[in-house]
Amino acid sequence: MWKPDRNSKKALFEQIADNLEQRISYGEFPPGSLLPSERKLAEQLGVNRSTVILAFAELRAMGIIESRTGSGTRVSSSKWGATPRHTPNWSRYSEGGSFLPNPPFMRRIREALTQHPSLIDFASGELAAELAPSAEIAALMREQQYTGYLGYDNPQGYTPLRQSLVTYLGKYRGIQTTESSILITSGSQQSLFLITQCLLAPGDAVAIEDPSYCYSLPMFQSAGLRLFRLPVDRQGIQPGDIRTLFKKHRIKMVFLNPNFQNPTGTLLGSEERKQLLDVASELGLPLVEDDPFSLTAYEGAPPLPLKAIDPVGSTLYIGSFSKIAASGLRVGWMVAPNAIVKRLADARQQMDFGLSVIPQQIASEFLKSSYFEPHLERLHTQLLYRRDLLIEALEKELPDLVQYSVPQGGLHLWCKLVPEVHDGKLLEETIKKGAVFVPGSVYGSDAGYVRFTFARPKAEEIGPGIAMFAEALRELMG
Repeated sequence: MWKPDRNSKKALFEQIADNLEQRISYGEFPPGSLLPSERKLAEQLGVNRSTVILAFAELRAMGIIESRTGSGTRVSSSKWGATPRHTPNWSRYSEGGSFLPNPPFMRRIREALTQHPSLIDFASGELAAELAPSAEIAALMREQQYTGYLGYDNPQGYTPLRQSLVTYLGKYRGIQTTESSILITSGSQQSLFLITQCLLAPGDAVAIEDPSYCYSLPMFQSAGLRLFRLPVDRQGIQPGDIRTLFKKHRIKMVFLNPNFQNPTGTLLGSEERKQLLDVASELGLPLVEDDPFSLTAYEGAPPLPLKAIDPVGSTLYIGSFSKIAASGLRVGWMVAPNAIVKRLADARQQMDFGLSVIPQQIASEFLKSSYFEPHLERLHTQLLYRRDLLIEALEKELPDLVQYSVPQGGLHLWCKLVPEVHDGKLLEETIKKGAVFVPGSVYGSDAGYVRFTFARPKAEEIGPGIAMFAEALRELMG
């Protein structure tokens, strides 16, 4: 984001006025559009509000903007002569369409992290740079030089990667499959998007966990789906609830994250898994299993996915590299019946003609390399260490004020706050202190829950970050 040059001989307010005039002339702010408030613009630019007031006064004197009490400051509709009559109402278009924006809290978090990169980030659900296998991937890129055709690839994905995944899924996840039953995607979210857009229709009823990462994705509402919740307890969902929802609402699909569920970290019990597959088989109901966290199990073998023990093929299985290697590779996969794979590959080809072959080649080589298992071992050790740092910080800063179950895998800690505080106020106060987290209501839970991601901040930031959160919480309590 542009910011005024404090070393320039030109006054700060004049620089701001010039920049705004330029952005208006380029069409970034069309005639009649609302400008940011004086307070918000001052915060974004790192100046006093009085400086922005002077810049606005300059533009107002030139007739470029106009202000009305209670209506904010807008770009003038008359300054540009006859042109405004032919200018599209971009505000209306930006608020239209069938694809909904992200929830307000998620947009606020993204805005805060963009404006203040130094915030201690307990919100972003990804690995910190030091946890990713950056050196290993760089070595592979030096060792492997792609010499194939750099045109559009197979719509199902790079064939050598699908072959590598057949071996990987069999060895690490107990899933027996073939390359023709695998679709490569840009990650779990694209897999979910393709399913909601291509296999379901507006008005269809689906079941999701409560709380659930799915609830934070507007794609479900954008597709016109009716969402019904499956409460999550310490053993995960209760399979009998699926039968109840099916009888009452004729649900057509169930979306689940059985292993180290996001956001709660819950592991679906072994008996519940068997009952779940029995219910799905009895009702002929598809299960969509999102499994990004299994290989983050801190100690011992990770639990097998539903897909590995599904005797009748009720499960569509989704995985990705984002939580175990590098989210920037943008490589995920889906295991499904060949007819489904072809249907979704056809739809994805209409969107982007397939993914870049270079990241797919890197992912394929990484899975086969001698780097993969040592990376997983280091990742387990580091995640366990950071989880314990987070718990230690919570016990130090907020004894008796938070409740949680200790996760055995994944990247998150799900906490219930004992005091009742307003989600939005707590988020804003924490941002002011220098940290950021995700309010639990984003995932459909009642107010009073928070999700801390301990894989994203640096280890030395975890303690200070929780101290900032605790200070914000106590201020709201007091």
